[in-house]
Amino acid sequence: MEEWKEFSAKTSDEALTNALIQMETTSDQIEYEIIEEEKNGILGLFSKPARIRVRKKESIEGSVRSFLDEVFGAMNLTVEVVIDFDEAESVMNVELKGSEMGMLIGKRGQTLDALQYLTSLVANKKSENYVKIKMDTENYRQRRKETIENLARNVAKKVKKTGRPAFLEPMNPYERRIIHSALQGDKYVDTHSEGEEPMRKVVVTLNKEYASELPRRNNNYKRRNNYYSRDRKRSYSEKRD
Repeated sequence: MEEWKEFSAKTSDEALTNALIQMETTSDQIEYEIIEEEKNGILGLFSKPARIRVRKKESIEGSVRSFLDEVFGAMNLTVEVVIDFDEAESVMNVELKGSEMGMLIGKRGQTLDALQYLTSLVANKKSENYVKIKMDTENYRQRRKETIENLARNVAKKVKKTGRPAFLEPMNPYERRIIHSALQGDKYVDTHSEGEEPMRKVVVTLNKEYASELPRRNNNYKRRNNYYSRDRKRSYSEKRD
């Protein structure tokens, strides 16, 4: 947070103009308070100048950095915060670096998600346009995405084999979208979400329209077993005869 600086002049407007010149900024980038109004004495005697205090408005990036520094200080963690803010796209990427990042990730990324949500509230508190916060550490988001995509493919394979629906564990909206996206190209299965947050989960079901096109491995397996059983019985009977 920028420190307050005091300025004085004959009038508060003149004091503000001096402040903008010295601070090399514009009026929309600062906030100021009048400490004391100018006073005009009789015949110019005993007059007092106006006094104001001025500071630059904290940027969105500055607000985010101040918030995270305060949080990590309270947690006694040394964390390097790397911020890349694309103002044109209103997207802020926040990368956290340190030796104890597992604590900030939490179980299935829950701590990281919570920290990202709180940071989003801070960033958008005074922002005119919504700023999307993307927070990551140790490439966790990409690794988690790959894990979920593999899970989706394995679950789909099981559904196609058994014909029974599969209910996944509760996931946040972002991770549910990964499941839907990973399986949208598989015509043999459908996906939808059920339940209420935070227990909402993805359900993978067999697509009835294309189910008939799937290889009937189970039926073939049973048919082979039946043939094998009949052959064994026939062979056993022949031996007895």
